[in-house]
Amino acid sequence: MDKILFVVTSHDKKGDTGEPTGYFLAEVTHPWDVLVNAGYEIDFVSPKGGNAPVDGFDLTDAVNKKFWENTKYHDKITHTMKPSEVNPADYKAIFYAGGQGTMWDFADNEELAKIGQQIYENGGIVSAVCHGPSGLLNIKLKNGDYLIKDKKICSFTNAEEVAVGTEKVVPYLLEDAIVGRGAIFMRRAPWGDCTVSDNRVITGQNPQSAHSVGEAVLAELKK
Repeated sequence: MDKILFVVTSHDKKGDTGEPTGYFLAEVTHPWDVLVNAGYEIDFVSPKGGNAPVDGFDLTDAVNKKFWENTKYHDKITHTMKPSEVNPADYKAIFYAGGQGTMWDFADNEELAKIGQQIYENGGIVSAVCHGPSGLLNIKLKNGDYLIKDKKICSFTNAEEVAVGTEKVVPYLLEDAIVGRGAIFMRRAPWGDCTVSDNRVITGQNPQSAHSVGEAVLAELKK
């Protein structure tokens, strides 16, 4: 069975506010649902390994409930691998799930960037949603270019960060950082579904884009 690697944050606090954060549940479950239904196996990795902190915990969402009550996958997300335990050659695609925690522990994690680079340069897909594209910022290709340079990329926007009141809490604004890497930033109005696929790099803007990102990854895998 072909496998896809999902990356989730280990970070559980929003700056010095004391407010909890983590990976955003629906941004894991909706792509998971699309890909598992298509016959793919999903593995999970986080910067620290072990039990990843969850945010957006809403079991009135039927897909969240289905994932959370799936014994196999509940065990996987509460016992994530460390980056050192991952063999990139095992995976057809990597997906960096969102949640504000990623803003503190994705971009500077050299091991995760290396995994993403190797999967991409093996012909695989690199994908992310919402704050997850923070994990793409420092992926460099063998030619020295940043992966996202000159590619169309969506992420959580500055306007959305302002709308949720965290523009001064996060360590940097993701939209600005993506533009700074030479990407072509794509956006919809806040909370609109923006999903874009460009040369095996697939990104989505916000939780509303999570299902579409899963479908876009699946479409690319079928090519």
